[in-house]
Amino acid sequence: MVTRDGIRLDSNLYYPNSGGPWPALLMRQPYGRRLASTLVYAHPHWYASQGYLVVIQDVRGRGSSEGEFDLFAYEVEDGQDCLDWLSQLPQCDGSVAMYGFSYQGMTQLYAAANHHPCLKTICPAMVAWDLYEDWGYENGAFCLQNNLGWALQLAADSAKRRGDGKSFQQLMRLARSYDFTDRQPAIPDRLGELAPDSFYHQWISQPPESDYWHRQSPDQRWQIREKIDIPVLQIGGWFDPHLRGNLRLYAELERCDIKQKMVVGPWGHFPWGSRAGGQNYGESAISGVDQLQLAWFDHFLKGQEPRFNPAKLELFDLGTKQWRFLPDWPGTEQRWFLQCSGLGTTQGSALTTKAPAKLAEEISDVWVHDPWRPVPSLRGHSGYPQGVKERSAIDDRSDVLTYTYEPLQESLTICGVPQIFLTVASDRPSFDVAVSLSQVNNRGEVWAVSHGYCTSVEEQATLAIPLQAICATLAIGDRLRISLAGASFPAYGVNPGTGQKAVFANLVDQQIITLALTTNSTTENYLLLPILPGT
Repeated sequence: MVTRDGIRLDSNLYYPNSGGPWPALLMRQPYGRRLASTLVYAHPHWYASQGYLVVIQDVRGRGSSEGEFDLFAYEVEDGQDCLDWLSQLPQCDGSVAMYGFSYQGMTQLYAAANHHPCLKTICPAMVAWDLYEDWGYENGAFCLQNNLGWALQLAADSAKRRGDGKSFQQLMRLARSYDFTDRQPAIPDRLGELAPDSFYHQWISQPPESDYWHRQSPDQRWQIREKIDIPVLQIGGWFDPHLRGNLRLYAELERCDIKQKMVVGPWGHFPWGSRAGGQNYGESAISGVDQLQLAWFDHFLKGQEPRFNPAKLELFDLGTKQWRFLPDWPGTEQRWFLQCSGLGTTQGSALTTKAPAKLAEEISDVWVHDPWRPVPSLRGHSGYPQGVKERSAIDDRSDVLTYTYEPLQESLTICGVPQIFLTVASDRPSFDVAVSLSQVNNRGEVWAVSHGYCTSVEEQATLAIPLQAICATLAIGDRLRISLAGASFPAYGVNPGTGQKAVFANLVDQQIITLALTTNSTTENYLLLPILPGT
């Protein structure tokens, strides 16, 4: 096809051997159309065999499509042009659905901005609703490992497209062995030379209020929340770095009363199988997304009776290892208080459901962040690879505070977005706080089910930190734990303690930072847990 400004975009088409025309399934992606996101979805051949025309398209400037690739910049116009072209193909009956994850999920949101009459439903998986908040940064902290890895991947693919084997090899080597010891650890010395046009340079330099983020975000520029008027099936993962984008999109669509369904499994960005890090969640965790999408498409494109559960939410419970079907997110919350002891780094402090008594003298748990040996990121949603990992060795470090509850007397199901409220003082102009919410089982193993991160440019700050959404049932005898650290590296860059943004800090300028969590007569540090009623 040719766009309105004369750029040729290339697609592969798959369809049944006889009959037709058929409803169409469209995926627009930047990684080479032959791949077709088979990391997580069935091959297009399977969807075609179910009675569909399947179109996998290289976006502008990727694969063999013409033009210059500019991250998300052309997807609204090109998406509309693609729908115009696709709906007129002789193999198409005029109705189209879109599917795909990550970038391929984003192209669906942009395409939905134009109310195209042929687009009947979209199935975005693992997307950002606000590009700054849901992809580039988390609570002001740059998502270093994920963003840099993606930038190097796209840059290497661009070099391959140009036939520049030398740059391709150097970028691939950099992606697989970068050790964050360049002068500016967040900006590899070779990246500017090998990929001067990478989006990465804008992502580290543009402030959150800049027009750049406004132009790129689906919601901010296009007000898509007011334009999506078709059914939406969303796919997310508890350990996916973009889950907060899916949740934000879900909330916006609820306000618009759009027909929608959201499925969240025990998955990272990929794969969508039974294992996530160190845990095997069983056969029920293996993705059934292809069958679900087929039932969704059959209903909304072919008018068949629905073969999917009508519940708005299908959530995999990490504790029971079973799926839960809910009408909406539960609204019940409980406060759990962090009770300082003064020895939180060596003997641990208490997590309690009872508000601590007002103290005549304040008590502080003090810890020290050392940039020479920053607390490492350990999977979760922000590290790589993603998933869960036993973290008792991390909690044993004396630069990590731990707050642990007594063994549960009855089961407890956390379902939603936990939030933690902390008053933290520092001896430096800036600092970071990494939060882990863990299950401690009766064998003493510590499994973090949710993480959060926040950066502060004040010496003393009251922080409200949302953690990664979760659905997990803790059994009788399990204990709940909160762990606090001054870093989670390399998932996020090391805060230099100078007030400068971590992405621009020189390695040599990183400072030792002393931090204190304090309980006194006027401050409370507490965890706000969303609880499924009846647990």
